[in-house]
Amino acid sequence: MSKHLLKVNYLAPVIVVFFVLFSSNSLFAGTPQEHVHQMAHSVMPFDISKTVHIFKMTESGGVQKVILKDPGATDQIGLIQKHLQHEAERFQLGDYSDPAKLHGADMPGLKELQAGASRIKVSYAALPDGAEITFETTDLHLLTALHRWFGAQLSEHGADARAE
Repeated sequence: MSKHLLKVNYLAPVIVVFFVLFSSNSLFAGTPQEHVHQMAHSVMPFDISKTVHIFKMTESGGVQKVILKDPGATDQIGLIQKHLQHEAERFQLGDYSDPAKLHGADMPGLKELQAGASRIKVSYAALPDGAEITFETTDLHLLTALHRWFGAQLSEHGADARAE
């Protein structure tokens, strides 16, 4: 067999894999908003299309809420509450792996929040239509990181999020 034919036989599977990976909508959505919406189920147990993420930046940190869009989707409340309670516990320990999975490890503010977790108070509260996580810090660097992180989530969640 000639060297040229061997190169073609070797490269053909590599080229096929390349095209399959880069043409897959589930792996590479067109926009960050499409990616988040398509991949949300891998991180969040509730139906993102039935909820809205609300981000409120405060002087001492911020509040992240997830509530129902449709009050009739009550089957989602327990899923939201369980997920946000779990996330609050993880955030308090500096574990931001779920947001990193969904938004990418280079998400603005994420590395600073992970490194400074011991200087951020994270608390959880159930709401009648969902749940919320409150972040509080006196560290200006972490406050800025938190606000950058909230801004990035607002942008990437698109229609599934709003500022308050």
